[in-house]
Amino acid sequence: MDIKNTLAAAIKAAAAKAIADGTLKEGALPEVLLEVPPQKEFGDFATNFAMQSARSLKCNPRMIAQAVIDNLDCAYIAKTEIAGPGFINFYLKQDWMYDMLAKIIAEGENYGNLVSDCKEKIQVEYVSANPTGPLHVGHGRGAAVGSALANLMKAAGYDVTREYYINDAGNQINNLAASVNARYLEQLGQTVEFPENGYHGHDIVETAERIVKKYGDKFLHMDEAERLQQFRTIALKEKLEALKEDLAAFNVEFDVWFSEQSLHDADAIHKACDLLTERGYLYEKDGALWLKATEHGDDKDRVVIRDNGVPTYFAADIAYHRNKFERGFDRVINLWGADHHGYIARMKAAVGALGYNPDQLEVLILQMVSLYRNGELVKMSKRTGQSVTLNELIEEVGTDAARFFFTMRSIDSQLDFDMTLATEKSNENPVYYIQYAHARICSIMRQLAEAGIAVATDKASLKLNTLQEAEELALIKKLGEYPEMLQRAARDRAVHNVAHYVHELAGLFHSFYNQCRILGVDSDLQQARIALVMAVGHVIRHALGILGVSAPEHM
Repeated sequence: MDIKNTLAAAIKAAAAKAIADGTLKEGALPEVLLEVPPQKEFGDFATNFAMQSARSLKCNPRMIAQAVIDNLDCAYIAKTEIAGPGFINFYLKQDWMYDMLAKIIAEGENYGNLVSDCKEKIQVEYVSANPTGPLHVGHGRGAAVGSALANLMKAAGYDVTREYYINDAGNQINNLAASVNARYLEQLGQTVEFPENGYHGHDIVETAERIVKKYGDKFLHMDEAERLQQFRTIALKEKLEALKEDLAAFNVEFDVWFSEQSLHDADAIHKACDLLTERGYLYEKDGALWLKATEHGDDKDRVVIRDNGVPTYFAADIAYHRNKFERGFDRVINLWGADHHGYIARMKAAVGALGYNPDQLEVLILQMVSLYRNGELVKMSKRTGQSVTLNELIEEVGTDAARFFFTMRSIDSQLDFDMTLATEKSNENPVYYIQYAHARICSIMRQLAEAGIAVATDKASLKLNTLQEAEELALIKKLGEYPEMLQRAARDRAVHNVAHYVHELAGLFHSFYNQCRILGVDSDLQQARIALVMAVGHVIRHALGILGVSAPEHM
């Protein structure tokens, strides 16, 4: 970013100078946008600044480009050329790369930790699965992407809070209690009819077995309503603890675990409805209360309180989002599964009706995950015959591979997860390829220590201009791109860009490693290459840390 900022400022100054001396007419100057050309022969950077300013300066773009070049003052520029209708291509001296590498080395472990101009307080809510059973692979994608997004935004300088919304109220929890009750009675030899909307997972049977083992028939002769309340408490606590353990094992953390039941306890749902009524956005129809969602962009109005007086799930979500904003968040980002796409418009409508800007709610939709093993679609768990759980996926491929594969594709695309590839120890497996690069770097550092070779890190001691090979320069350029990549990825909520970047960086490092000797060369060159290797190691660790993937020292 530094060289681009320096170059952009020089272009703007050159245009202003040309205006001042009368070469160009007065006019507003646009922002200078610099891109890396797709081919090296077109230079290190290129800009369409001349074409962007042609209308305001009332001048031919090529004339503007020439005026900019004639007035350009930047020590890093070796030559410039005008291309096509008015593009300016910049060819830079290699000095800029050495200065950039020196800056990266000086920043050390802080390189990649940015300061953002954004002053918003942001909440990222992800996973939020019902605590009624184990997490499945779809939840796994949400967990990996959500936690990586929070890590990315924090690295980019945003003020971020991670939150899990616990759906611990309503029918799903009542159905959980009823399901455990049925399995408990079965364990004690009772004949029961399983609840129509009950949960059939093997984990429910295991919960009932644990209750019998700990309490025996203590609950058998209890009033059913009381027994259900006991099982509701026991099962919810067990499922929530298991869920937290599974997420922790998957390197997923939360700053806040927010209970839906707390909204009911505080009567927050009816208070939110009262506010909507005061604002004129609720009306009664057929005994129910409806939100005027169409007035805020939804395709139809929505029921908030049913005709029997029971709030809908939507009502609880309205109260929850009101609570988010009342806690001082300026922007809330929700990660939802593909089956919730139709819910976005009504939720934004509710936010608008509450008096907030609907744009303060940002919803990211995660597309479906399909698992493949040996080229065959995997639908069911080998252990239970039901959906594959996140734990089972981790057992087979490992946390690192699972997290990387979940984050390496845009959330807009369906993910075909190749479980066979994820376990391969080959260059075809992207996470192995990256981790192997880091392990190689650690091996180099161990060899240096064993040989008693001191490592120089200060700019005065390093002769970075000894780095002349194409592989070395390509690595330096890639390292320099890291902060801007993070900035853009955070802005675009594009976690997959971090995965792509670190994979490309690892590839450049492997090429460098194969072409450039590090030990046993001229002392100045050796120290410069060691410094470059250390910088690459840091960036690989930093990027993998964002993705929640480990950077092993041995492979």
